[in-house]
Amino acid sequence: MKFSVKAWSKGGGRAGVMQVGGCAIETPALLLTTRKGLPNFIPPDLLSSLPDPDSRLLQFSPLHFSEGISLKTISELGGLHQMLGLKEHVFAAVPRDSIISLPEYQSANKMGASFETPCGRLLIKPAQYMEMISSMKPNMWATLADEVPAWVSEKRNRASVDRTVRWLDECITSNVATNTGGAVFGSIVGGSRIEERKRCAQEVVKRNVSGFCIGGFGLGESMDERPALLNAITESLPEEKPRQIWGLELPASILICLAILQRKSCKVLLPVLTYLTPRGFALTFPSDGIVKCCSGDELCDDVTDGTKINLKATIYRKDTSPILEGCKCYTCQNHTKAYINHLFNVHEMLAQILLEIHNTHHYLGFFRVVREAIKRGTFQEFRQNFVESRRDHIFAAALGA
Repeated sequence: MKFSVKAWSKGGGRAGVMQVGGCAIETPALLLTTRKGLPNFIPPDLLSSLPDPDSRLLQFSPLHFSEGISLKTISELGGLHQMLGLKEHVFAAVPRDSIISLPEYQSANKMGASFETPCGRLLIKPAQYMEMISSMKPNMWATLADEVPAWVSEKRNRASVDRTVRWLDECITSNVATNTGGAVFGSIVGGSRIEERKRCAQEVVKRNVSGFCIGGFGLGESMDERPALLNAITESLPEEKPRQIWGLELPASILICLAILQRKSCKVLLPVLTYLTPRGFALTFPSDGIVKCCSGDELCDDVTDGTKINLKATIYRKDTSPILEGCKCYTCQNHTKAYINHLFNVHEMLAQILLEIHNTHHYLGFFRVVREAIKRGTFQEFRQNFVESRRDHIFAAALGA
């Protein structure tokens, strides 16, 4: 993996290019959440309908394969690329995701990290984790981490950092580490304690890693706490290596965190799409960040918040317009809100497929606009306009209520 910065902008934004797996990926970029290596609801033959090469970054948790096909079989097939037939895509392995591989801090111990999975609660030791990585052969992988929520005690938080650093050493010195062939991203934890975040970052930097995986977000901390925590981490990280982060959700939150993280460019992992689509939510926030409120004669569902709409709502039953005017995705070019509403009502899986295509296409487009703002040197203005417009929309909605 090779990484270089190509553009700087006021407000902390920096754009770069990451060469990995035969692909040149511009950063900041979005890692698409998958289940067992395939994006949720999008079959392999429809992946080509998504923007290329932005859609080639696929994140998975090795724990997804805890049942079913054996690690030996996956290895004999040549790893995930060969098994899934996605030889041109880039796979990034992380221990947890936001849906079916959740960290369970109360059951973790000095031997390994605990996760809630469809197979039950699993205790994963560093040696087991490295066997998974060696069999699946991802292009990049994050080391095993003991992630804890924001409310744990200082003693438990300190223990999570100690364990994460120790497991990092065990992962990179493992006998099978040299056989993985992928770039190693050292995991950084520390919960909501600034001192522990900084200590973990300083320890990980001392190790021979290709980049850094900033974990522990989306586990109970407030949005107001994130900037200080990220500042504590980035102060200790070298500028020439990429950063990966998961646990961010809303576009405004992403922009605020990017401004801090991108003292050198990073790629950002978002699990937000995994719960939007099953609930019928379609992303509609404008890429320029200027949120338009509904006028008095416009129909709005009861969850419209300027970023998404609920296509399960009855007001879309006869709506013959696309999800988002001007959107170039396959769904918006060929189908209407009324049709997708109908598919949800009759419980057709095609509803999730079409909606996931739109949501993924829209978020990839959002990151493209962010990169363009950085290259033009207007990232700070773009971020301020986006955040302020979102705040104004919430205020106007509250007054209307």
